Amino acid sequence: MSVIPIQRAAPVASVLETDVLIIGGGVTGTGIMRDLALRGIHSILIDKRDLCAGASGGNHGLLHSGARYVSTDLEAAIECRQEGALLKRLAPQCIEAAGGLFVAVDGDDEVFAEQFSGLCQRAGIDCEDLSVAQAKQLEPLLSPRLFKAVRVPDATIDPFHLALLNVDHARQLMHSVYLPHTEVLGFESADGTISAATCRDHLNHTTVTIRARQFVNAGGAWSMAIARQAGATDVHLLYAKGTILVTNDRLTQHVVNRLRPPGDGDILVPGGSVSLLGTTSSRTDDLERVSPTVDEIDRNLREGAVMIPALAGARYIRAFSRVRPLLQASGGASDRAATRGFALMDHHSQGLSNFCTITGGKLTTYRLMAEKAADLVAQRLGNTTACSTASVPLPEDEACSWSEPATAPKHWHSKRDADDLILCECEMLPQSAIAQIFANAPGLDAQPTLEAIALRSRAGKGPCQGSFCGIRIGSYLYDQGHYNDRTGLNHLRDFFNERFKGQRSVSWGQQAAQMELAEALHCGLLGLDKLDDEGS
Repeated sequence: MSVIPIQRAAPVASVLETDVLIIGGGVTGTGIMRDLALRGIHSILIDKRDLCAGASGGNHGLLHSGARYVSTDLEAAIECRQEGALLKRLAPQCIEAAGGLFVAVDGDDEVFAEQFSGLCQRAGIDCEDLSVAQAKQLEPLLSPRLFKAVRVPDATIDPFHLALLNVDHARQLMHSVYLPHTEVLGFESADGTISAATCRDHLNHTTVTIRARQFVNAGGAWSMAIARQAGATDVHLLYAKGTILVTNDRLTQHVVNRLRPPGDGDILVPGGSVSLLGTTSSRTDDLERVSPTVDEIDRNLREGAVMIPALAGARYIRAFSRVRPLLQASGGASDRAATRGFALMDHHSQGLSNFCTITGGKLTTYRLMAEKAADLVAQRLGNTTACSTASVPLPEDEACSWSEPATAPKHWHSKRDADDLILCECEMLPQSAIAQIFANAPGLDAQPTLEAIALRSRAGKGPCQGSFCGIRIGSYLYDQGHYNDRTGLNHLRDFFNERFKGQRSVSWGQQAAQMELAEALHCGLLGLDKLDDEGS
């Protein structure tokens, strides 16, 4: 079909047309968008918030070797091993090959610890038994109670960089379109065929009708509700809430896992200049109001400090919670026992001919999930082009790279432009980065929110949690004419509220003092706490 490219900054037409509508802007949805574009299929991707707003952006950022699941889910472990190796080759710009250690301390199951290497070998995962001295040499902060260590090829991955590059490549290939803040309200259908989705554009406050030949539900934890809007009742999910803490410093070079079956607070993942500790797992039915609790924070700290004692006294700059969609739910089963595999549902049994759902899975297996969904959609459209995401590298685009921790400092030191002012001192983010993100990164409007810019960069990710850079970036956008009324102040308030939400449960010690300074700036000086939605 002939498609006219759409610029998000322009007023959105009331009716849009495409080959495929993809619902859900997590890594799976963006992966489907790119996979289809490589086959010559145009798509529109929508999300009611923004890229990686759910579990895709609320995880450790761990690229699994598969070792974590060798004792509980062999199939998922093998999928993680295979897909992790592919991504290291095809998307190296998003990955740090940190390596991983599984460590057992006094009190852990010695039998399980001894069997672990054999379980890894059964899944085809490379592993190496280390002596206690070798492990301590690699990671000096490990517990003195260590008695067993195994090295595996774990790595870390930036899901935001990955999602942005997927969308950007699809735009280049087929002028495919990404529309953030666009929520499905319902579907138009007749005789088992959906003809259009009625959507709400929450930024422009308009209703948009999107007509398509195929519809893909990649809504993550929301996929069950989306399926029911389409008339499908065969999606059954278990919702598991997980909470993760972020340290002020990078405490280890490797991913460090507790050498036991998966549990709370048993993994520490380095993420650039910080480390991420978690995660808890508790059931929930509320997908919209999810935030860390004191009990979850305490559990993570208590368990994590057993394998790395320094975690007990570390400074934590924020905590966050997200909901995982898990398959094979049963009333009394443990969330940890639920499969980390995924499912593709064609909904033929529900009388639907052009709607499918892809759900479950892991960040590590997103490419495979996208391939299976795109295979089904292409077959339905009569497109015989084979999937090529297992062989075609993900091309880099500098405008999509600013979420990587090392990008801004490297840029600053290489350019050494005294006129390129640093707006975020914690992450060394210059104003040229904001300009480049604004001009070329996917999914930004003429008046982008500060949260949208932060998602596409490292703004607000450092120890001050945006206390200073939020004001500087907001001022820069006013200076450049992107903000010209009180809307920018509302965006500033919302950005600080989001940062505050992540700090509330870790407000002790130095971070409590940091929050008091932020309150003095944002409330005492700027009066943002008295600002209403009209900006008065």
